[in-house]
Amino acid sequence: MQVTEKFLTLLKKCLLVVLFSPIVLAAQETEVKGKVTDAVSGDPIPFANIIFKGTTEGVTTDFEGSFLLKTKSKVDSVTATSIGYMPRTKAVTLGKQIINFQLEEAVTNLQELVVFAGENPAFEILRRVVINKDQNDKRNLSAYECDVYTKTEVDINHISDKLRKKKMMQKIAQVMDSIDRIVGEDGKPIIPLAITESISKFYYRSSPSLKTEQILNTKISGVGVTDGSTVTQLVGSSFQEYNFYQNWLEIFGKNFISPLADGWRFYYNYDLTDSLLVGSDFCYRLDFYPKSPAQLAFSGSMWIRKVDYALKQIDASVGRRSNINFIDKIQIQQELSPTASGHWLPVKNRVLVNVSELTKNSPGLLAKFYTSNKNFVVNQPYELSFYDKRIQVAEDARLIVSDKYWDSLRHEPLSLTEKNVYKMIDTLKNIPVVKTYIEVFKIVVEGYYNFGKVEVGPYLSAITSNTVEGVRVQGGFRTNYEFSKKMVYSGMLAYGFLDTKLKFSFSTKRILSRNHWTTLNLRVRKDVIRLGVDEEAISASPVFITAARWGRFQRAYYYDEAFASVNREFIRGLSGRTAFRYWTFDPTYAFGFQLNPSDPNSPVSKQFKSSEVFFEARYARDETFIQNGNERVSLGLDKWPALTFRYTHGIKGIEGSNFNYDKVMLNVEQRVNMGPLGAGYLSVAGEYIYNQLPYPLLTVHLGNQAATYTPFTFNLMNYGEFASDESVSIHYRQYLEGLLLNRIPLMNRLKWRLVGTANVIYGSLRKSNQALISRFTPTGDPALITSYFTTGKPYVELGYGVENIFKFFRVDFVHRMSYLDNPDVRKFGVLFTVQFRL
Repeated sequence: MQVTEKFLTLLKKCLLVVLFSPIVLAAQETEVKGKVTDAVSGDPIPFANIIFKGTTEGVTTDFEGSFLLKTKSKVDSVTATSIGYMPRTKAVTLGKQIINFQLEEAVTNLQELVVFAGENPAFEILRRVVINKDQNDKRNLSAYECDVYTKTEVDINHISDKLRKKKMMQKIAQVMDSIDRIVGEDGKPIIPLAITESISKFYYRSSPSLKTEQILNTKISGVGVTDGSTVTQLVGSSFQEYNFYQNWLEIFGKNFISPLADGWRFYYNYDLTDSLLVGSDFCYRLDFYPKSPAQLAFSGSMWIRKVDYALKQIDASVGRRSNINFIDKIQIQQELSPTASGHWLPVKNRVLVNVSELTKNSPGLLAKFYTSNKNFVVNQPYELSFYDKRIQVAEDARLIVSDKYWDSLRHEPLSLTEKNVYKMIDTLKNIPVVKTYIEVFKIVVEGYYNFGKVEVGPYLSAITSNTVEGVRVQGGFRTNYEFSKKMVYSGMLAYGFLDTKLKFSFSTKRILSRNHWTTLNLRVRKDVIRLGVDEEAISASPVFITAARWGRFQRAYYYDEAFASVNREFIRGLSGRTAFRYWTFDPTYAFGFQLNPSDPNSPVSKQFKSSEVFFEARYARDETFIQNGNERVSLGLDKWPALTFRYTHGIKGIEGSNFNYDKVMLNVEQRVNMGPLGAGYLSVAGEYIYNQLPYPLLTVHLGNQAATYTPFTFNLMNYGEFASDESVSIHYRQYLEGLLLNRIPLMNRLKWRLVGTANVIYGSLRKSNQALISRFTPTGDPALITSYFTTGKPYVELGYGVENIFKFFRVDFVHRMSYLDNPDVRKFGVLFTVQFRL
């Protein structure tokens, strides 16, 4: 009996050991789970290093900043490090625990280059990356498509204590209190301005290079965001594509050299810092930083897969020392995955743009972009017509649907912080003081005050003064998208207190199609204008139009006008316009032309009437347009030039029109990306007029007598100084960015940039048209004669300048090289411009 009891007692002890030994063993293991985020933005930090202090045991965070690390070694702390951030260490205990890190950005200087005997081991890896580009770069797929989820958030950050004391901030203090808890206990407060989400399908074809994105669903919430139609076109992934296999990446209109560029060795220093498993792939980790801190280049880390030398993931940043304005930081994080063909495509992208404060006490701006791509299909291109529209928005894309439905659409759920952002924005939008500030801001930016369906302005032209009209007061209006999605009305009424004349304009536009943008336009107008200024052609420059109404009107004329046109986009890149215009010419200056130049006693006239029709075609292969309410707005050209051809035919007899004539014009515009030399902008125009006409009906080249530099004018030419019936004109601007000044010590901290300009006309005026120019007015007074070009002698002005002076100012030094004997010419000019350029 005693033996049996002893045996049972021993058996119970053995069973207890067997049952509880895993718990004991587990208690001896340290397991840490958590997330690493940016202390300012609250965004996850992918690819950060997590290591138990005093050991070699560590992991890297995934794209969402999450990690899981275990050890059986005796440890007391864990450290999180990431390039560009200050390391942070926290205590750990035995067993399972959750530890999150918020890392502060480090203020780092350019690393010193340490040269070892033999070649840098990173160089051989980079050479193999370049050799294998063709098999890894997505541009070598014949086509690809994918499902895309895009998320954008814009916040105000860096809110100073002084700013918090202002009345506006105090009125939203309750919102601020909740915002303080968004980032975390050691994070920094932000005010969310907007958050958007979209679901789309993205399609790419390589030959020819075409893209289209079909935006299927959008969710938009923002302070001051009222026109969802415009924002909807901008929230997709089309504007967040970054391919580091390209030599140059364009960001905000500037070219940044890629760390994987063919000429990588000229721009970057590299360190091979680790070789490790990333997921199931063995990768090399390379850290990189620019040789010149002011250069438009990146710092960061990239992970290269060993088996095929493909880029698996990258974390690249641009800091405040780079020659770019108003930006503290640009950070691009990307994770890529191979396709069935072997080429790699990005599966996740995160972009952070931290806009700096303009003054010590003003806030900054934080913009965050995230895209997730899945369900890739490769090498199945569609017909060319499929890619006609760069951005297509489904008719029901903006329908309000339930949160549950959006949960099913997202590739991953919203974080608790992002859910709170939606609530805070809804609260901010309803605060009266916020509404007031938004209205003031819109007036400043758009120039119009919005009364709901009608907008009043533009305020820039409300009051001007010149020698013809004296003080001119003007008011105008336009209807908007809320008034009608098909009809647009606009008008203007002005009065000059010196000429005591009333001027007016009224126009209407009917939108016939939004798919292939088609409009019918009608306009009547009565006004005064300088000779050579075509307000329709330079409508994109309201500042110049307003400036042209100030000062001395040396050559101006009154006119009555009736205008009608039909505009249509036929296919992607190709559009056309047909128009009719009737107008009168009544000069305010001493002018005359011979009615019969072959007769020595020919009568002289100063007025005429003209009726004309013109047909215009424009082809811009890679120009992207968006629809801003009832307007179609170009986002500019990429690689290919824009070609515009126009034929004009004058018709004698309509409402007393005096002349038959024919004109042709061809214009070529192109932006030229020149890598380290910056970017050039070229415009070449050729015109030919077949008939004998008074010179106001010929090509009157646009001068500029203002004190500012204007790129589409001849800046040392007087208004109306030259006329021609055949000409070729060239406008060229070269932006050298920081190419030279970045390399000069101390001066590189000013971030000044050099610019070069050249404006040339090679033209002539046939003798038959010279004969029409009268030296006297109909009353016998001396006439103000226009000049014309001598055959074989071009008009040339060359300039050089410095921009980015105190970030906003530009100074141009322009030399006029020819026709220096003309009356009242300026041989040299110093022109000042206020501009906003990153």
